[in-house]
Amino acid sequence: MTGSGPAPQGAAAAPRRGLTAVLLAVIAVGLLVAGGGLAVALGIGRTETPTADSVDAGFARDMSRHHVQAVEMANLVLLRTADAEVRRLAFDISSTQTNQVGRMQGWLALWGLPPSGGEVMSWMGQDGHAMHDMPADPAAADGAVMPGMATEAELAELRTLSGPELDVRFLQLMIRHHQGGLAMAQYAAGHAGLPAVRTLARSIAETQTAESTTMATMLQARGAAPLPAG
Repeated sequence: MTGSGPAPQGAAAAPRRGLTAVLLAVIAVGLLVAGGGLAVALGIGRTETPTADSVDAGFARDMSRHHVQAVEMANLVLLRTADAEVRRLAFDISSTQTNQVGRMQGWLALWGLPPSGGEVMSWMGQDGHAMHDMPADPAAADGAVMPGMATEAELAELRTLSGPELDVRFLQLMIRHHQGGLAMAQYAAGHAGLPAVRTLARSIAETQTAESTTMATMLQARGAAPLPAG
C-alpha cells in the first residue's frame, strides 16, 4: 500500500506530541502513587512489594511499553482520520490504554522498581523466550521488541497515509498489535501474584479480544483483511 502524497507540514511531529502527552500523564500518575495518594484506588496495598523479576513487575513494564505504541498510533489517527467510526475506536484505545499505562507505572513506582528495563518477556519463563525469539515474527526487527508491535518502518509509513488508506493500515496494525499482546495479558492473568494485577491483565485480554473482532469487521467493510499475526 502506498501513500497518497506527503504529509501536511507538522503532521510528522503530531504523533510525537501525542506520545509526549501520554508519557507526561503517566509520569504524573506515577508521582502521585509514589506518595501513596492513589495506592488504594490502584488496588495495591502499600505492604505488598513484588520483586523486579516477578510476573507482576515484568507484566507492568512490558505491557506499558506495548500499550504506549498503541496509544501513539491511535493518537496519530485521531488527528488525521475523516472516518467517524475509526476516530471513535482510536479515541477508545488511546484513553483506555493511557489509563492502564498510568496504573501499571504507578504500581512500579509504589513498589520502588524502575519503569523499564530487564529482558523483555523473561517473566513469562519459557513461553516468553519462545515468543520473543520466533524468527517468523514480522515485527521482530527494525526496532520492534515484542510480538505484534509495529516496526519503525511501519510507523513511518503510517504517518504518510491519509483517507481510507490510513484507516485500513491503522486497523491492520492495531489488530496485529492486540494479538501480539494477548499472550502477555493471559499469562499475567493466570500467574501474577497480586489480585489487582491479575484483574487488570484479564480485563486487557478480554477488551483487546473484543476490539480485535470489531476491527476485523471494520476491515471487511472497507474491503481489506488483517495482517498475518505477529
